Amino acid sequence: MYSKTALSSAILAAILAQSVSAQETEEPLLEEIVVTGIRSSLNKALDIKRDSTQIVDAIVAEDIGKFPDNNVIESLQRVTGVQTTGRGAGEVSAVSIRGLSDVHTTVNGRDVFTGAGRAVALQDIPASLLAGVTVYKTRSAEQVERGIAGSIDVLTHRPFNFDGSKVVVAGRAIYADQAKEVDPNISALFSNRWDLGAAGEFGALLNVSYAETNYRDDTMTAGAVFPFFTADPHYQYAPYERIPNNHSDGSPIWQAGLEQGIPYAEGSTLNVGGTDVEYLMMRDAIFGTAFTGKRERPAASVSLQWAPNDELEFVGEMFYTGYRNSSQNAMWFSNTFENQNGNIEIPTIYDGTNVVKEHQGKRNGGFQSGDYSYGETDSFLYALGATWEPTDSLTINSELIYQDSEFTTDFFAMRFDRVSYGLDVDYNDNDGVPSLTLWDNPETTDVDESDMAAVANWNAGTIYDNGGGNSGDASTFTVDADWQLDNRFINAVKVGGRYEVRTAEEFTRAQDAGGSQPLQALMDELAEAGAGDGSGLVFTVNDYFDGRADIFDSYITADGSYMLDNASAVRSAYGLEAEAVYKTFDIEETSAAAYVTADFTLGDRVSGELGARYVSYEQDMQFWAETAAQTNEYEFSEDTAEVSDVLPSVVVNWDITNDVVARLAYTQTLRMPNFADLNALQYWQDPLTEGAVYGTGTGGNPDLEPTESTNYDLSLEWYFAEGSSLYGAVFKREIEGLVIPGRTTIVRTGNDGVERPYVLSAPVNAADGELSGVELGLVYFPDNLPEVLDGLGVQASYTALDSSQQTPEFAEDGSVSGYVDSEMSGVSDSSYSVVLAYDKEVFDARLSYVWREAFYTGNEAAIFANPIQFWNRPEQSLDFQFSYDVTDSLVVSFDATNLLDDVYQSYYGEGNQNLFNFSNGIYSRTFALGARYSF
Repeated sequence: MYSKTALSSAILAAILAQSVSAQETEEPLLEEIVVTGIRSSLNKALDIKRDSTQIVDAIVAEDIGKFPDNNVIESLQRVTGVQTTGRGAGEVSAVSIRGLSDVHTTVNGRDVFTGAGRAVALQDIPASLLAGVTVYKTRSAEQVERGIAGSIDVLTHRPFNFDGSKVVVAGRAIYADQAKEVDPNISALFSNRWDLGAAGEFGALLNVSYAETNYRDDTMTAGAVFPFFTADPHYQYAPYERIPNNHSDGSPIWQAGLEQGIPYAEGSTLNVGGTDVEYLMMRDAIFGTAFTGKRERPAASVSLQWAPNDELEFVGEMFYTGYRNSSQNAMWFSNTFENQNGNIEIPTIYDGTNVVKEHQGKRNGGFQSGDYSYGETDSFLYALGATWEPTDSLTINSELIYQDSEFTTDFFAMRFDRVSYGLDVDYNDNDGVPSLTLWDNPETTDVDESDMAAVANWNAGTIYDNGGGNSGDASTFTVDADWQLDNRFINAVKVGGRYEVRTAEEFTRAQDAGGSQPLQALMDELAEAGAGDGSGLVFTVNDYFDGRADIFDSYITADGSYMLDNASAVRSAYGLEAEAVYKTFDIEETSAAAYVTADFTLGDRVSGELGARYVSYEQDMQFWAETAAQTNEYEFSEDTAEVSDVLPSVVVNWDITNDVVARLAYTQTLRMPNFADLNALQYWQDPLTEGAVYGTGTGGNPDLEPTESTNYDLSLEWYFAEGSSLYGAVFKREIEGLVIPGRTTIVRTGNDGVERPYVLSAPVNAADGELSGVELGLVYFPDNLPEVLDGLGVQASYTALDSSQQTPEFAEDGSVSGYVDSEMSGVSDSSYSVVLAYDKEVFDARLSYVWREAFYTGNEAAIFANPIQFWNRPEQSLDFQFSYDVTDSLVVSFDATNLLDDVYQSYYGEGNQNLFNFSNGIYSRTFALGARYSF
C-alpha cells in the first residue's frame, strides 16, 4: 500500500502547489524532507527547476526547521531575478521578481491575503514552518491569474512526507546591535502516521513557531526644496524669502511637481511681477527619526491526511499567522527657513548651481513628535480537500477553502514645539548625510537652548488620537480533473474551475486637538489626573544615529505608549473624549475562473503546454465618510463594477540534449485594483488664498480597471554535472493600465456658493510600462578538489533590466501638459548575488553577498521645486551562516546578517545623489546562535 499511498500524497501536494503536472513535482516533494546540508538543498532546488514545465526557481530547506535566514525574503534575495529592499524594523520586507513588486503569494497553492488587502506580507510567514519556496516566473493557465510580477508558492510540511514519526525542536537567540536586545525564535514540529488496516492510512502533523524581534532604525533627512529670493530680492519681498507659487491675481510664478524640477543652474531666473529675478534653491527643513519597537509573530500549521484506499485521499489543513507590533517613532523636525528679516546668514552654494548646501539661521521653528502605534493581525486559512484516482489515467481533486484575516491598530501622538535660538545646517555634510548644530543663547543661564533633551525647552502641542483596522474573508471552491492520454501529440488534458466570494471592510477613527503650554505644566496636570508622576510622558532617545553624523546625541519626544495607557487623562487635558470607529468601506467581490490546459509532445525532445484561463470579477461597493463627528453624520456612496478577461498561455520545452533544456513561454497576468482605491467619495476644499483660481479635491476611482501584463520568456538551462547548472533567460513584460495618482478638472459649486473649477486628485489607469531583461544563474560544486577544499561550491546570479514607463505630467489646472518617460518604480538596471558555500561532512558554511544598482522608487508630493523622483542609492548586503552537526540528532548554528552595516540612502532625481540628497537610514546587524534537535 505504501507506494501508491505515497504517490497519491505527492500528486495532491503537487496540485495544491499549482504545479503544472503532478508527475513533475511528485519526486522533489517526496525527497525534500530528507535533504541535509547546503549542497543537497541546492541540488533539490535544481531538480525542481529542471522538472517543471514552467520557468521557475526554488529554495529548499536544508533540514526540517532550518531555513538559513531570519525570514523567507532574505533567502529569496539569492534567487536569480529576485530583488529585495525595504530593510528596516529588523528585517527585509519587500521583494520583487525581475524588478516588479506585484508578487502573488500562495501557501500550498492556495491564495492568501491579509485584512482588506489583496496580498500578504511574505515576512509574516515564519521560515521555520517551511519545506520550500517556489518562484514562478511564468505560470500555467491552471494557476491563479493575479500578480504581474510572478508568483511565490510557499510549501509547508505534511505527515505523509515522512516515513513515520518525526519530532523537531529548534531555537535561536538573535542579537540586534542597534536595539541591543536578544530575541527568541523557537519552533517545533510533531508528525506521525498510522496504518489503520482496512481503513487505510492516517497522518497528522503540527508545526508551531514563535518569533520575537526588538528593533531600532535611525534616519536623517534633508527636506524638500523651494525657490527663495537671494540677498537682492524683488522690491516687494525680503531677502531670502520664499518665492510664492502664484502672483496675487493667481497667475503662476513657478510650477511645483515637475519631473526634473525647476532649473537649478547658476543664474536661473523667475519672472516676479514682470521682473526677471535670480533665485536660490533651498531646503525648507531637516529632520530625523529613531524608530524603535517590538514585534511578535506566532504561527502554526496543522495537516491531516487520510488515505482510506489506494484510490482516495483526504486532506484537512489549517494555517495560522499572527502579528503583534508596538512601535515608537521618535521624530525631530527643524524648519531651516522662516520669512523673517535676518533669519538667514552666510549661505554656501554648490559650484555652478543655485542650490544652497549650508547656511546659518535664527529663530527657527521646530517640533518633536512621539508617534506610537500598536497593530495586531490574526489570519486563519482552513482547507478541506480530496483527491480521487478512479483509474490510472484520471485524477480528480477538489477543495473547499475558508480564509479570515483581521487587523486592528491604535495610534497616539503628541508634538512638542519650540522656536530655537539659532542653528547651522549643512544639508550634505558627509556623502549625503546632513549635519545640524543648534546654538545656546548666551544671554540665558537657566537653560541650554541647544539641548534637545531639556524639558524646559519645549511646549506641549497638538495631539493625534487615531485607530481603526480592516478585515477580510474569502470562501473558495476549486475543482480540477487531469486526464493522462495515450496520444502521440496530446499527452494530458486538465480542466478546472475556481469560485470565490471575498469581502473586505475597513474601519477608522481620527481626532486631534491643538494645545500650547509648557511641557512641564502638562506633565504636572497629568500627574494630578492620576497618570503617574507625569514623567512617563517623556521618551528619551540616546546615541542618536550611532555617532555617524555631526548632530546632537540625544533628544526627547512624547512617549506614545504612556499616552495610550493613560488615554483618558491625556484626552481630558485636551478636551477630548474617546471616539468610536466607523466603517469607511464594505466591498463584496465575487470572482470565477475556468481553465483548460493540454500537455503535448512533438517527437522525442519537444514538449509543452497550451492553456487558456477565463476570469470574471464582480464588485459591490459601499463607502462612508464622516462629515460631522459630533452629530454622527456621514456621507455615503454605493457602486458596482464588473470585469472579465481571457488569459492565454503557451509554453514549449526543447530538450536540446540530455543536459540542455530550452523553454519558450507566452503568458498573460493581471492585477486587480486595491479595494481602497475604488472609493467613489470625493472630498473638496475651497481655495485657501485670495485670488486663487482653483479649488482642490481628493477621492478614489470606482472605474479603475485591472493592470494587465503580456509576458514573453526564453530560457536556456545547462545541467553540466550532478548538482550543477548554468542557466539564463531573456524576458519582456508589456504592461497596460498602471495605476498612478491622476488629476482632472471638475467645475462645481463650492461650500462658499461660488462656482469654479476644482482640480481632483484620484488614482487613474494612466500609465503604460515595458520591462525587459536578461538573467544568468550558476550553481557549481567542482569535483576532484583537494581534500581540504572538497565541498566548496558557488551559487551566483546576475540580472540586467531595462524598464520604461510613460507617465502623464499634469498642469496646475489638472490637464495633461505632457508625458514623461522614466524607469519603472523599484527596478534596478542590474543586480547580482554571489554565495560561497562549503559543505563538509558534519558542518557547512555560507557567505552571501547581494548587490543592486541605484533604482527609482516613486514620486515626491507635487508641491516642491526639486526633481520629483525618488531614487535609492545602490544597496548591498553581506550575510554569513554556519552549522555544525554535534550528533545525528543535534545541530548548532551561527548566523550573521547585514555585516557591512551600510547607511541606506535616497535622493531626488536621477544622478542627483549629492546635489539633492534626501534620506539616510541605519539598520541593525544581527548575530544569532541556534540549536535544532530531531528524532
